Amino acid sequence: MGKLIVQIYEIQTPEAAELMQSLGVDHIGSVVLSGQKWKNPRLKETIQHVKSCGAKSSLIPLFNDLKTILAVIDYYQPDILHFCDVPEKPDGNQGYLADPTSCDSMVNLQKTIKETYSQLMITRSIPIAEPGLADKVPTLELAEIFAPVSDFFLTDTLLVNGVQHNLQDQPVTGFVGITGRICDWDMASKLVKNTKIPVILAGGIAPENVYDAIMKVRPAGVDSCTGTNMVDKNGKPVRFNKDPAKVQKMTALTRQAEQKLKSRVKM
Repeated sequence: MGKLIVQIYEIQTPEAAELMQSLGVDHIGSVVLSGQKWKNPRLKETIQHVKSCGAKSSLIPLFNDLKTILAVIDYYQPDILHFCDVPEKPDGNQGYLADPTSCDSMVNLQKTIKETYSQLMITRSIPIAEPGLADKVPTLELAEIFAPVSDFFLTDTLLVNGVQHNLQDQPVTGFVGITGRICDWDMASKLVKNTKIPVILAGGIAPENVYDAIMKVRPAGVDSCTGTNMVDKNGKPVRFNKDPAKVQKMTALTRQAEQKLKSRVKM
């Protein structure tokens, strides 16, 4: 097995990027929050800094307009473009079904980008429900659909536990992620075993659970956003504000799990 990827998201300044790199983070992720105000010189400087220090830059656009995305790629020039919009719709029976129309348009978008930018890698978030609800989301079906146009998969937690399910239930409407809740690790493990695409495990990953998560799922890497944030006086995670001690601990525990898995392979 190779080195496990440690990925940390919502790094929006060069100073924060430099700190993440010094703590051993491999993939440093940033977010473009608006398709109308997408040009941010400070964020561009952040991505350039990530690339110059030897880490990989990953960029999430919270929109899916092709013309704007192409402009974003040209301006920021990230190593990885990450799509986390949800290609699903409620099925009316307390679950989700893959929406073929949405999937087709998303696949075509990724295909166009890969054909236009041969060196650019693409990560596609694959939603998984919380533990015990994995059958509510067609995770493996979606992975099969997106595999031909993806370089990485990232599992993340889709909130589906309610009488009615719609994309407005997510922390960011229409997108999967930043719930702070773990996804069903059994399903994540099935995804790892059923796809050739490297899977990065996200969804509530924090120093407290990263070791167990790796040993259970055996992913190609782990990703954290909410679980490595600073918290306010009420204990609520503060977006775009990382806790260096948490990141350092998560990185160290990832390396411990990596060594444990390597030792098992040698036995």
